[in-house]
Amino acid sequence: MSGSPPLFTTLGCRLNAYETEAMKELSAAAGIENAVVVNTCAVTAEAVRKARQEIRKLRRAHPDAKLIVTGCAAQTEPQTFAEMGEVDLVIGNTEKMQASIWASMRGPDFIGETERVQVDDIMSVTETAGHLIDGFGTRSRAYVQVQNGCDHRCTFCIIPYGRGNSRSVPAGVVVDQIKRLVNKGYNEVVLTGVDLTSWGADLPATPRLGDLVMRILKLVPDLPRLRISSIDSIEADENLMQAIATEPRLMPHLHLSLQAGDDMILKRMKRRHLRDDAIAFCEETRRLRPDMTFGADIIAGFPTETEEMFENSLKLVTECDLTWLHVFPYSARECTPAARMPAVDGRAIKSRAARLRAAGEAQVARHLSDQVGKTHHILMENPHMGRTEQFTEVNFAADQTEGSLVTTRITGYDVHRLTA
Repeated sequence: MSGSPPLFTTLGCRLNAYETEAMKELSAAAGIENAVVVNTCAVTAEAVRKARQEIRKLRRAHPDAKLIVTGCAAQTEPQTFAEMGEVDLVIGNTEKMQASIWASMRGPDFIGETERVQVDDIMSVTETAGHLIDGFGTRSRAYVQVQNGCDHRCTFCIIPYGRGNSRSVPAGVVVDQIKRLVNKGYNEVVLTGVDLTSWGADLPATPRLGDLVMRILKLVPDLPRLRISSIDSIEADENLMQAIATEPRLMPHLHLSLQAGDDMILKRMKRRHLRDDAIAFCEETRRLRPDMTFGADIIAGFPTETEEMFENSLKLVTECDLTWLHVFPYSARECTPAARMPAVDGRAIKSRAARLRAAGEAQVARHLSDQVGKTHHILMENPHMGRTEQFTEVNFAADQTEGSLVTTRITGYDVHRLTA
């Protein structure tokens, strides 16, 4: 691949994918060639294992390229990757977004002129990266990073040590970027972050996420659809609830960071809500917006979880009427408090995760069935597939224009998708 632009591989979350797009621009501006970049995830021990596996595979495929590792796993475990013979350079989450770092790699022998591990203290970072990109996503949907890092210390989570403390992008910067995206023809913008509902806490006058949402919808009237990604329901502010109730351009789909449905487990996780808080939020949100759908993260087999405790998490799926589940079998992360708690048997963890996924699949089937005969406004991601306001996939028999909004009646569904 000599003379060619770097090859990027992204593991993990949407924010990582966003930052990969920024790194592509930074590396292109620096003139980097003959390199492979792996943007890693650290959310579970399995994620780190997959990163190592991917690095070995890429080295075999590209024996002559310079191999650079970055992302959350590189930030939290730099020596793990520095000790791999396949790896030439390890850079942290702050460094990967700096033009100067990429400029220092220029030329065929950049590794010899650059420290092999460049990972600084992420907790010392007080600002979000200044590098913004326009248009990451499909031609129809763009993602805008408005926040990074997390101030909370859930006992199972390594992410704050990979991302640092919470930092917010000022509202004016966000609005200007969304205006540019709308001028480029994007019909939907998704706000993303590590802990989205903490947006604004570090800004003057400490605005809230709802203030940002209201400001975007007011100042960008030509934006057809605004979507927010994963939120912590206990931090939903009054203006966010008002936007849910009154703003049809704010899409009726929220992904909730619930993690468990048992109060004792939630306390041991050091979460800030109880199961009744989650249920009350979902009920109130649906009262304000009857067509709202919810996704949720739930961990199966957290340390000390008994069968009765697990049943409380399982029941939460129907009690909150969750539709789209992200189920995580608990995976211990070194240096987290949960890793020192009494572990659940691995077979029980696997079984509980399977039961949660089955409950989620039943909820999806019910949701799909309920949509038949209804009219939806579909945002087309490609000529054959688009998504409803609730983010449900819809397959079309006839080609549609990619990026367009199509109003259609739902005629049926298959296992995971609606048909029109």
